Amino acid sequence: MATTAQTSRLTAKWTLVLARPVLRIATLLVTDFVSLFGAVFCAFLYWSIINPTIPRQHSAMYMVVGLCIAAFAYQGFYPGIGLNAVQHMQLISRSITFVYLLMAASMVLVKNWWADSRGGFFLSWMFALALVPTGRWLANYLFGARTWWKVPVIILGAGETARAVIRNLQENRILAYDPFLCLDDDLQKQGFCEGVPVVGSLTKAKSLAEQHDVRCAIVAMPGISRDSLIINLREWTKIFPHILVVPDLFGIGSMWVSPHDLGGVLGLELKHQLLNPLNRVIKRTLDLLFAGFGIIIAAPIIALSALWIKAVSPGPALYRQKREGRAGNPIYILKLRTMYPDADSMLQRLLEESPQARAQWNQFCKLPDDPRILPGIGRFLRRTSLDELPQLFNILRGDMSLVGPRPFPAYHNNRFDEDFRTLRLQVTPGLTGLWQIKARSDGNLDVQASLDSYYVRNWSLWLDLYILIRTVRIVVNAKGAY
Repeated sequence: MATTAQTSRLTAKWTLVLARPVLRIATLLVTDFVSLFGAVFCAFLYWSIINPTIPRQHSAMYMVVGLCIAAFAYQGFYPGIGLNAVQHMQLISRSITFVYLLMAASMVLVKNWWADSRGGFFLSWMFALALVPTGRWLANYLFGARTWWKVPVIILGAGETARAVIRNLQENRILAYDPFLCLDDDLQKQGFCEGVPVVGSLTKAKSLAEQHDVRCAIVAMPGISRDSLIINLREWTKIFPHILVVPDLFGIGSMWVSPHDLGGVLGLELKHQLLNPLNRVIKRTLDLLFAGFGIIIAAPIIALSALWIKAVSPGPALYRQKREGRAGNPIYILKLRTMYPDADSMLQRLLEESPQARAQWNQFCKLPDDPRILPGIGRFLRRTSLDELPQLFNILRGDMSLVGPRPFPAYHNNRFDEDFRTLRLQVTPGLTGLWQIKARSDGNLDVQASLDSYYVRNWSLWLDLYILIRTVRIVVNAKGAY
């Protein structure tokens, strides 16, 4: 007969195994159900106000909820571990669109538009595309730090690569991996790795995985020899149903890499999406549409800001600054002026007089308490990034894109290494970018280079859409800019 202690351990063991995926799956199912049901309900309710001849609800349309959830399950959204925000947006949008197109096709084939209203049908489609990602973001925001929301993972390795992996997993809670512990044969690495305990050598993988019911491992040892890796993987695949191997391929795009079986040999297909002419046409078309619409909305803001600037400081409200564009071609970006006309000479004097200001400038190329900024309007425009609005005209000209690495002045670009500068020149600079939504003014030159490099190597329209959505949120919060 089992002792009380054994029974308690067994109960705790199965509670951990079952609770994590079951609670997460249940939460996501409820979230998706509410979002999809709300999309149909609100769409037909709203459309019935515009067109009172249609019913406010149509029960047949609620089959969308079940079909979309089935499509999500097929895509692995329950529990949806290991998908980043961009992949979530892409797969959710594709699944919802597939279901609605399937329903539309069925109504055409049977020659009976049983949805009663084309307007309500297409509006519910749009609502679903907006509400489902929003609902999942809210669920991740509320529960992302909870233990039951994540899947425990053992990190095999405790070097620099393991540190980078752990930091990324901790910063990207949407991936839902919980670094549980690390293993490494190097005794000098015992202790902690980015706050995660390093508890022993790689030979302990089996016992620890069984003891803590960990079913996923990440191999973060890119320097290990090929023969050693193969031998270890033979053993680890018997222990962990899911293993992720971090290869020695730093500096290569990661998001859209596709594995291929070359007759028993593993091949990785790397696509430089921005070299595809069709992608460039699509990106340019979206730039023109959004910039044209944005100028209409931004015109009153630009005009009022210009009047405020003129009232505070003499001189033009707008100014042009030379920056480095695609292929190294010079461009002149437009900005609302947020500094005094003699800002350059003021900066030179400040850097000569203040070692602290000089150190901050060397690290960030910005100053948190910059005396050159105009009182009131200058601070407001910079914190909200509204001083960049005139660059919508640069986008229409083709000098810039909505999303891309920011075009920097020469003094800023010269601080980066040649490899990174060459990489930046492959793409059109943007009004907003990954650096702006992740770090803003708090990111030093290394952070800027890292995030911009990631964007260039992993570009997609979905990544652009994600950045644009996050940009709106960042601007509203006015966080991290000065």
